[in-house]
Amino acid sequence: MAVQTRINGALGVAIGDGFTAGTISFGSGLLILLVVMACVPRGRTGLRIVASDIRSGSAPIWSVLGGVAGAFFVLSQGITGAVIGVALFSVALVAGQTISGLVLDRVGFGPHGRSGFTWPRLTGAALAVIAVTWSMSAQLSREFPLWMLLMPVIAGFGSGWQSAVNGRLRVRSGSALTATFINFLVGTTALLAVTVIRNSLAGWPTSLPTDPALYLGGVIGCVFIGVNAFLVAHTGVLLLGLGTVAGQLFASIAIDAIAPGDNPLGAPTVIGAALALAAVGIATIRVRPRAAGVTEAG
Repeated sequence: MAVQTRINGALGVAIGDGFTAGTISFGSGLLILLVVMACVPRGRTGLRIVASDIRSGSAPIWSVLGGVAGAFFVLSQGITGAVIGVALFSVALVAGQTISGLVLDRVGFGPHGRSGFTWPRLTGAALAVIAVTWSMSAQLSREFPLWMLLMPVIAGFGSGWQSAVNGRLRVRSGSALTATFINFLVGTTALLAVTVIRNSLAGWPTSLPTDPALYLGGVIGCVFIGVNAFLVAHTGVLLLGLGTVAGQLFASIAIDAIAPGDNPLGAPTVIGAALALAAVGIATIRVRPRAAGVTEAG
């Protein structure tokens, strides 16, 4: 995710249009999955199952809309990733992911079932919010607007919901590939519609960058969404989100340290990342939930 954020952010800057960059990233992932679906019968079988369930009404329409949250996530990367820096983007994402995972696991929205409020989960979630607040505190005086800091927080919350929806879709279809394909189909459609409306008013990019590395965001997204759809049924939404955060924060700090973006890496962001990693460790402590009849997800 950290590498994808840098790539999509750089693509948005190179094009001068984060909307078009997001559409290219999601659209390229969809093209890859179209080829894979043509070669894997199980993916097509899962697609027919989901289509039949939607037509019969046994599956609600929102069960295939996880890609909308993915579209917003990629859009936020293209618009803010290169401006605020990968590390700060990642720390802001933590708050949204952690709160989303805590709430969705509690209400039993994910395929893993309900998970009670335990002191490690609540402490981890609170520490994640403190981490992002600390990281943002030193950035408020910079030239970029506040909404650029809030956008990845919202994207993080949506990412937790997306993981839960795609996990349920994977269980229904019996195929992580099917869940990933539907995610990219819906996300690309949403992004394309928004981009056409926006660019019809603001104008279209006049040229595209020639560096092939800037177009790898879709490939990374395919792997990320597929792995998420498979793992969420085993880990729960919160644990999956926090585990993802651990790898993302390590990578984001390294990326901004080695190849800084427009917003240089600062001590508050590094400290915030350390607090977020501590939140991951605390939230994964296993204890018995207080509420009777509620199972612990870890």
